[in-house]
Amino acid sequence: MAKVIGLTGDEAVAYAIKQCNVDVVAAYPITPQTVIVEAFSEYVFNGEVDTEFVCVESEHSAMSACVGASLTGARVFTATASQGLALMHEILYIASSLRCPIVMGVVNRALSAPINIHGDHSDMMGSRDCGWIQIYAENVQEAYDWTIQAFKIAEDKEVLLPVTVNLDGFILSHSIEGIKVLEDEDVASFLPPREPVYTIDPNNPITVGALALPNYYFEFKVQQDHALRNSFKAMGKVFSEYEELSGRKYDVLHTYGMEDAEIALICLGSTAGTARYVAKRLREKGVKVGVLKPWVYRPFPEKEIVEAVKEVKALAVMDRACSFGAPYAPLGSDIASILYKSGLDIPVVNYVYGLGGRDVSPLDLEAVVNEILEVAKTGEIKEHLKFLGVR
Repeated sequence: MAKVIGLTGDEAVAYAIKQCNVDVVAAYPITPQTVIVEAFSEYVFNGEVDTEFVCVESEHSAMSACVGASLTGARVFTATASQGLALMHEILYIASSLRCPIVMGVVNRALSAPINIHGDHSDMMGSRDCGWIQIYAENVQEAYDWTIQAFKIAEDKEVLLPVTVNLDGFILSHSIEGIKVLEDEDVASFLPPREPVYTIDPNNPITVGALALPNYYFEFKVQQDHALRNSFKAMGKVFSEYEELSGRKYDVLHTYGMEDAEIALICLGSTAGTARYVAKRLREKGVKVGVLKPWVYRPFPEKEIVEAVKEVKALAVMDRACSFGAPYAPLGSDIASILYKSGLDIPVVNYVYGLGGRDVSPLDLEAVVNEILEVAKTGEIKEHLKFLGVR
């Protein structure tokens, strides 16, 4: 059973955490994430959860506390954004290397300088190679659903990796939607208490995070990579169970109109909704445009994307982050790489858009579609990397 309640994106994540029987939350406030831990602290104060809430002095300390708690066998959550995520950067690698199944809500926000509190993906893309599973939500419902699923994926004994659930700052974090939430007992049935494989215990001491010199370090990193790539299998099981529980179907990739698409737009997060709106409107005029939304960004859903785009004539890849000085932005680089690897000669134009929270409108995306239609027609690309909406 489910009921519909109005929640912002931040509140939806906090509500999901309340239902997930989390043992420890360690966090530090930062806009636009603060409401997540603020709302959860009220659940703690009111006695609605049995969670140890640790107020730390920085985000670096927050993730350090999460690592320690996770190693004791606790179910652990934190949340951050922007400079907070950047300050955690060192410990992100430690969390994944020590195979700590922490879940973190990242309310995506631009990085300074200049100071900007609005949403783009620069923060998470700056840590895209930290070894975490990375998920991007399009709307508030997805932020809620993915948070619950994230724990089950992270804690799978064949995975044991941390997970970020990303939601666009202010666009989702502070926007209210009517979402379907599950009953507490249904979430408890879907997500039973964590059963750790290894724990630190004074009565049964083990070594964690020991020095690894060149003879051993490389093997640890290869095992991490294998675990991340192999996590698709665990995800498939979780998706099936969650669909049976909630009636909502998730996967690593969501597609619209790709069955007969001649061109396609690829984007992460909330922009996907705008892109589908534009695609639907243009399809009424006979334009065969499709939209791809990778729900899961790491591990990268290579096979699914290649299968979806193999018949299109041109692609627009939308990045809400910039990889300064590189041939493409992050998502654009990944798409170009897998097309080359798969032997697909599909023209790609990479659009950097929406930095610092700048709006991307349906008219902006219609202009992108028109440009890609011309590329599909002529096969010629004037600029492989473009900045959309810059005055």
